[in-house]
Amino acid sequence: MNLEIIRGFQKKARAFEDEAHHILSAHESSQSRIVSLDHTRRRLNILSLQQDELFQQALACIEKGVFRAAHVMAWAGFIDFLEQKLSSDGLVKVKKVRVGWESYKTIEEIREKVPEHQLIEVAFDVGLLSRNEMKSLLGLLSKRNECAHPSGYKPGLNESLGYVS
Repeated sequence: MNLEIIRGFQKKARAFEDEAHHILSAHESSQSRIVSLDHTRRRLNILSLQQDELFQQALACIEKGVFRAAHVMAWAGFIDFLEQKLSSDGLVKVKKVRVGWESYKTIEEIREKVPEHQLIEVAFDVGLLSRNEMKSLLGLLSKRNECAHPSGYKPGLNESLGYVS
Protein backbone atom coordinates (compact mmCIF):
# COMPACT_ATOMS: atom_id res chain seq x y z
CA MET A 1 0.00 0.00 0.00
CA ASN A 2 2.85 2.44 0.78
CA LEU A 3 4.30 1.79 -2.67
CA GLU A 4 1.01 2.83 -4.27
CA ILE A 5 1.03 6.08 -2.30
CA ILE A 6 4.61 6.82 -3.36
CA ARG A 7 3.77 6.13 -7.01
CA GLY A 8 0.78 8.42 -6.74
CA PHE A 9 2.98 11.22 -5.38
CA GLN A 10 5.54 10.63 -8.15
CA LYS A 11 2.85 10.87 -10.79
CA LYS A 12 1.52 14.10 -9.29
CA ALA A 13 5.05 15.54 -9.04
CA ARG A 14 5.71 14.79 -12.74
CA ALA A 15 2.40 16.38 -13.70
CA PHE A 16 3.25 19.44 -11.60
CA GLU A 17 6.70 19.72 -13.20
CA ASP A 18 5.24 19.42 -16.72
CA GLU A 19 2.64 22.10 -15.98
CA ALA A 20 5.26 24.40 -14.41
CA HIS A 21 7.48 24.08 -17.48
CA HIS A 22 4.48 24.77 -19.71
CA ILE A 23 3.66 27.95 -17.78
CA LEU A 24 7.28 29.14 -17.52
CA SER A 25 8.01 28.43 -21.17
CA ALA A 26 5.93 31.46 -22.11
CA HIS A 27 8.63 33.73 -20.68
CA GLU A 28 11.35 34.54 -23.21
CA SER A 29 14.35 34.06 -20.94
CA SER A 30 13.06 30.95 -19.19
CA GLN A 31 15.11 27.79 -19.40
CA SER A 32 11.77 25.92 -19.29
CA ARG A 33 11.43 26.75 -22.98
CA ILE A 34 14.16 24.17 -23.59
CA VAL A 35 12.12 21.53 -21.79
CA SER A 36 9.07 22.39 -23.93
CA LEU A 37 11.13 22.04 -27.08
CA ASP A 38 12.47 18.70 -25.85
CA HIS A 39 8.89 17.44 -25.33
CA THR A 40 8.04 18.49 -28.88
CA ARG A 41 11.14 16.77 -30.26
CA ARG A 42 10.25 13.53 -28.51
CA ARG A 43 7.03 13.41 -30.51
CA LEU A 44 9.05 13.27 -33.73
CA ASN A 45 9.38 9.51 -33.97
CA ILE A 46 10.54 9.69 -37.58
CA LEU A 47 14.09 10.65 -36.60
CA SER A 48 16.88 8.10 -36.77
CA LEU A 49 18.98 7.42 -33.70
CA GLN A 50 21.77 9.57 -35.12
CA GLN A 51 19.42 12.47 -35.85
CA ASP A 52 17.88 12.18 -32.40
CA GLU A 53 21.35 12.29 -30.84
CA LEU A 54 22.30 15.38 -32.84
CA PHE A 55 19.14 17.22 -31.75
CA GLN A 56 19.74 16.11 -28.15
CA GLN A 57 23.21 17.63 -28.38
CA ALA A 58 21.74 20.86 -29.76
CA LEU A 59 19.39 21.04 -26.78
CA ALA A 60 22.25 20.31 -24.38
CA CYS A 61 24.19 23.19 -25.95
CA ILE A 62 21.24 25.52 -25.38
CA GLU A 63 20.94 24.40 -21.76
CA LYS A 64 24.60 25.32 -21.26
CA GLY A 65 24.32 28.62 -23.12
CA VAL A 66 26.52 27.50 -26.02
CA PHE A 67 24.18 28.89 -28.64
CA ARG A 68 26.39 28.88 -31.73
CA ALA A 69 27.16 25.20 -31.21
CA ALA A 70 23.44 24.52 -30.81
CA HIS A 71 22.83 25.92 -34.30
CA VAL A 72 25.58 23.73 -35.75
CA MET A 73 24.31 20.54 -34.08
CA ALA A 74 20.68 21.21 -35.04
CA TRP A 75 21.70 21.78 -38.65
CA ALA A 76 23.67 18.52 -38.65
CA GLY A 77 20.56 16.67 -37.46
CA PHE A 78 18.38 18.33 -40.07
CA ILE A 79 20.75 17.81 -43.00
CA ASP A 80 21.10 14.13 -42.08
CA PHE A 81 17.30 13.88 -42.14
CA LEU A 82 17.16 15.61 -45.54
CA GLU A 83 19.84 13.32 -46.96
CA GLN A 84 17.90 10.31 -45.72
CA LYS A 85 14.79 11.55 -47.53
CA LEU A 86 16.72 12.31 -50.72
CA SER A 87 18.22 8.83 -50.79
CA SER A 88 15.08 6.91 -49.79
CA ASP A 89 14.49 5.84 -53.40
CA GLY A 90 18.13 4.92 -54.06
CA LEU A 91 18.81 8.44 -55.44
CA VAL A 92 16.65 7.79 -58.52
CA LYS A 93 14.84 11.15 -58.43
CA VAL A 94 18.02 13.02 -57.50
CA LYS A 95 19.95 11.60 -60.45
CA LYS A 96 17.03 12.38 -62.74
CA VAL A 97 17.19 16.11 -61.94
CA ARG A 98 20.99 16.30 -61.53
CA VAL A 99 22.52 14.49 -64.48
CA GLY A 100 26.03 15.37 -63.27
CA TRP A 101 25.45 13.39 -60.09
CA GLU A 102 24.98 10.04 -61.86
CA SER A 103 28.46 8.88 -60.84
CA TYR A 104 27.59 9.09 -57.14
CA LYS A 105 26.55 5.72 -55.77
CA THR A 106 25.52 6.78 -52.25
CA ILE A 107 24.31 9.82 -50.37
CA GLU A 108 27.61 9.72 -48.47
CA GLU A 109 29.48 10.36 -51.73
CA ILE A 110 27.16 13.25 -52.50
CA ARG A 111 27.65 14.63 -48.98
CA GLU A 112 31.41 14.67 -49.52
CA LYS A 113 31.32 16.34 -52.94
CA VAL A 114 28.26 18.60 -53.03
CA PRO A 115 27.72 21.80 -51.01
CA GLU A 116 24.72 21.70 -48.68
CA HIS A 117 22.94 24.53 -50.49
CA GLN A 118 22.81 22.28 -53.57
CA LEU A 119 21.23 19.50 -51.48
CA ILE A 120 18.49 21.92 -50.46
CA GLU A 121 17.99 23.01 -54.07
CA VAL A 122 17.77 19.43 -55.29
CA ALA A 123 15.23 18.68 -52.53
CA PHE A 124 13.08 21.41 -54.07
CA ASP A 125 13.66 20.06 -57.58
CA VAL A 126 12.50 16.56 -56.62
CA GLY A 127 9.43 17.89 -54.83
CA LEU A 128 10.44 17.41 -51.20
CA LEU A 129 10.31 21.15 -50.50
CA SER A 130 8.20 24.08 -51.60
CA ARG A 131 9.93 27.21 -52.89
CA ASN A 132 9.28 29.00 -49.58
CA GLU A 133 10.67 26.07 -47.58
CA MET A 134 13.77 26.05 -49.78
CA LYS A 135 14.31 29.77 -49.22
CA SER A 136 13.83 29.38 -45.47
CA LEU A 137 16.28 26.50 -45.33
CA LEU A 138 18.87 28.44 -47.31
CA GLY A 139 18.50 31.20 -44.70
CA LEU A 140 18.96 28.67 -41.90
CA LEU A 141 22.06 27.33 -43.64
CA SER A 142 23.43 30.86 -43.75
CA LYS A 143 22.84 31.22 -39.98
CA ARG A 144 24.54 27.86 -39.41
CA ASN A 145 27.53 29.07 -41.43
CA GLU A 146 27.71 32.23 -39.32
CA CYS A 147 27.77 30.06 -36.20
CA ALA A 148 30.26 27.51 -37.53
CA HIS A 149 32.80 30.06 -38.78
CA PRO A 150 34.28 33.20 -37.24
CA SER A 151 31.69 35.95 -37.41
CA GLY A 152 30.10 38.62 -35.28
CA TYR A 153 26.82 36.71 -35.01
CA LYS A 154 25.99 35.88 -31.39
CA PRO A 155 22.62 34.19 -31.11
CA GLY A 156 20.83 34.17 -27.77
CA LEU A 157 18.39 31.79 -26.14
CA ASN A 158 15.41 32.87 -28.23
CA GLU A 159 17.22 32.69 -31.57
CA SER A 160 18.64 29.29 -30.69
CA LEU A 161 15.32 27.84 -29.58
CA GLY A 162 13.72 29.14 -32.76
CA TYR A 163 16.51 27.69 -34.86
CA VAL A 164 16.31 24.25 -33.29
CA SER A 165 12.54 24.15 -33.52
